[in-house]
Amino acid sequence: MSHVRTLKGSCLCGAVSLQLETDKHDIGACHCNMCRTWGGGPLLALESVSQIQIQGEEHISRYASSDWAERAFCRHCGTHLYYRLKDQPHYAIPAGLVDQGEDWVFDSQIFIDEKPAWYHFANDTRNMTGKEVFEAFTKEQDHS
Repeated sequence: MSHVRTLKGSCLCGAVSLQLETDKHDIGACHCNMCRTWGGGPLLALESVSQIQIQGEEHISRYASSDWAERAFCRHCGTHLYYRLKDQPHYAIPAGLVDQGEDWVFDSQIFIDEKPAWYHFANDTRNMTGKEVFEAFTKEQDHS
């Protein structure tokens, strides 16, 4: 049985705040080159966000990192706020932005084929290459 949780978070300077709902406790890691360049390491994020409310939109800068997605950050303090698919209601929210001691389950890693050899997570996770991620996304699109 799912339990919807409402989580809140804000950027370092407090100019932007988020409130989101999620019904899962899962955290995923993305090892793609863009995520690692964006944050200096893998992106650890909530992928199962069902609703999001943002306050302080005027303080957000967005960067179109690809034809299909954008990344947002606070233009004052630089806090990463989300990765979003442009044509779908899909947000990946950095776990640290809303983590207040939740009982997260680290269960997936994507773009595992782009992960550098110098770090490893000990958790037993579902691992997908970049190709597998795009194939799964295409299947989802076909069934929508």
